Amino acid sequence: MEKPQWRVRASSYVVDSPYMRLRVDEIELPDGTVVPDYYVRESRGFVTMFALTQHQQVVLVRQYRYGADSIHLELPAGMLLDDEEPSECALRELAEETGYEVSRCDLAAEYLPEPVRSTARAYVYIGSNAHLAREPKLDPTEHLTVELVSLARFRAMLADGSIDAGASIAAGYRALDFLKVL
Repeated sequence: MEKPQWRVRASSYVVDSPYMRLRVDEIELPDGTVVPDYYVRESRGFVTMFALTQHQQVVLVRQYRYGADSIHLELPAGMLLDDEEPSECALRELAEETGYEVSRCDLAAEYLPEPVRSTARAYVYIGSNAHLAREPKLDPTEHLTVELVSLARFRAMLADGSIDAGASIAAGYRALDFLKVL
């Protein structure tokens, strides 16, 4: 398929903060149709860390999410900082949220979580031999507890909806596939 030629007629930012950049474009499609308000969220993206202890337990966080106003069980994850490498972000987020560190960190997957409206890329890392190294260092908006579950229990939680955040579902299945876990 050939990429269609959409022409940007105008562009401006409606939100431009360290946490979110939201751009609105006026675009003209190849047939001449004008779309006046096409919104695009700009972001470098985020990482999700699938950390396994030496006993093959998955490190999870149960945390409050303000947007949904509810508590969710997720894999540790976070936004990429301006100049940060994705692997560094994965290690930083794991340590900050859980206090765990890993002896090895491998890229398992990279994907576009929302290409319709966002520039963000998602990175999934596998951390090996996770061990508790320090106290978590939470951001003011983070309210969470750490939980460890077996690989089998984690797989079941993906299937039964106990893990219901989209990024953790996608990362979880990609990590299990990478590890060849049925």
